Amino acid sequence: MYRKLRLVILSLVVFSVAVWAADDPLIGAWKLNLAKSKFSGSTPSQSDTMKYEPYGAGGIKVTRTIITAEGKTQHEDYSANYDGKDYPLTGSANVDAVSLKRIDANTTERTNKKVGKITTTIRYVISGNGKTLTTTTTGTNATGATINNVRVWDKQ
Repeated sequence: MYRKLRLVILSLVVFSVAVWAADDPLIGAWKLNLAKSKFSGSTPSQSDTMKYEPYGAGGIKVTRTIITAEGKTQHEDYSANYDGKDYPLTGSANVDAVSLKRIDANTTERTNKKVGKITTTIRYVISGNGKTLTTTTTGTNATGATINNVRVWDKQ
């Protein structure tokens, strides 16, 4: 009896995560559209891709590959829940922790920190058709200069 109950509960949890992932428009691969993006306070990369996957009970795992303006490859990774708590980010010289908040189904806010200090905030907005992601980054870079970037991403 208990074995069947545990199996049913486990099945419901797996099903719930699968349904959530299917409903989250951020899940999937995104490629930066340089022609539609605007940069102020930072140099545009040559290319930039992000992959979002389900993580834990309602969070995301993010893998980002950047080809910098100088042609160097950079990989950033983090896994976080939408709970406003800090989670480690690896691969960036300017960010060592992120926190996420879900504003609504198509809008997320990410706060970047370096050694506990907020450096930038990124607002993610997904279009109604789910094919375009616009990220607006505001804050300061490592030298203290103001950043105000609008990146447009195409779903792959």
